[in-house]
Amino acid sequence: MNPQQSRRTFLQLSAAAGLTLSLPGVAATGPRQMDQRLIPGTDETIPVIGLGTSDEFESVPADGGTQLKAVLATLAEHGGTLVDTAPAYGDSERVLGEFLADLDLGQRIFISTKVGTQGREEGRQSLEGSQRLLQISPLDLVMVHSMRDAATQLDNLEEWKEAGRVRYIGITTSRESGFAQMEQLVRKRKLDFIQVNYSPFEMRAAERVIPAAAERGVAVMINRAFGNGTYFGRIAGQKLPDWTAEFDCDSWAQLSLKYILGNPDVTCVLAATSNPRHMADNAGAGSGRLPDAATRQRIASFLQEL
Repeated sequence: MNPQQSRRTFLQLSAAAGLTLSLPGVAATGPRQMDQRLIPGTDETIPVIGLGTSDEFESVPADGGTQLKAVLATLAEHGGTLVDTAPAYGDSERVLGEFLADLDLGQRIFISTKVGTQGREEGRQSLEGSQRLLQISPLDLVMVHSMRDAATQLDNLEEWKEAGRVRYIGITTSRESGFAQMEQLVRKRKLDFIQVNYSPFEMRAAERVIPAAAERGVAVMINRAFGNGTYFGRIAGQKLPDWTAEFDCDSWAQLSLKYILGNPDVTCVLAATSNPRHMADNAGAGSGRLPDAATRQRIASFLQEL
């Protein structure tokens, strides 16, 4: 696809994404832009809301990817750049690489991917595959998926970073059982990012893991913002409290995201979706007022009593 076609496709998909005055936070001049936070130890910022691709981008859907491309266009319309993927997410690296190329967005997107294999040579092959499928060099961020074979894979990543083939490196977990190992690695290794589960229903990362990252100058990316969907089951049929308007919260999705971002040690949070309107709603949590510590406690207590 040539650049003129790419721009035309991007504009068409932006319109298809439904970015209209009917959406919360969308003014006549266009979508409200997300806030950004510094990546610790650098002068680079990253938007506070990112897109997860687990499940949604694992294969090209029957519509040829029209909806997924509209999600990416919506993210970009709101000033978003962060997209998270992994070789473990089916064919998502290839799908994402192709869609970003189609939309001419490849140079605007900060891609976070992972290495989740065992062994030095296997890890290097995984990195080469990610770079080929995502069609980007250098890679923005690669993390050791679930800290599998962490010592070996971090050695590989350090070599790639030194060679200029990846800009940032880190580790991930999505389980409390990984917190002790993550804290140990944060304190032992030179990391740029961690990715960890944290939400109003999963708060324990704030006890030791997130503070350890803040102490060491490591960026904190959050996964499981909605508990892989269980959050919406908990709040189904409930009315969003009127007091959430005090911190510019327009939806249940924004309530969890704003709770997370109310922690100043969090750098950014991921939310997966295949719906462009949901992407716009999620992005809306990335601007406006945030709950203070007392209000965050009120949010947690309210949700846990449902």
